[in-house]
Amino acid sequence: MNTADENLAEELISVNAKFHVPGRPEPMQGPAGYLAIIGMMRSGFPDIQWTLEETIVEGDKVAARFVMRGTHRGSFFGVPPTGKSIAVQAMNFYRLSNGQFIEEHGMPDMMGLMQQIGGLPA
Repeated sequence: MNTADENLAEELISVNAKFHVPGRPEPMQGPAGYLAIIGMMRSGFPDIQWTLEETIVEGDKVAARFVMRGTHRGSFFGVPPTGKSIAVQAMNFYRLSNGQFIEEHGMPDMMGLMQQIGGLPA
């Protein structure tokens, strides 16, 4: 995630993978969908980094809790750059098959993120 490496995306993400993104009616698909999600985050927070805090694995499923940190230097969901730093909790659920990601349900704390950049009242 932190590198947005296209080669890693091709290796680790199935072409049929589905990425369920809050606020989008249809999932993003495959490595290109994954890279588009990362690109969207980087457009608002060019220095964004994800720190894995905890994982739970059961069969082909993985639950991951992490913190996203970055600086608001680009427009994000209509909020112009503020220069404010963010630290946002997220919980994602993944499904894997044959060593590749085939599904993700991402659940970042978007309300907390928007409050931190001034897009919503605290």
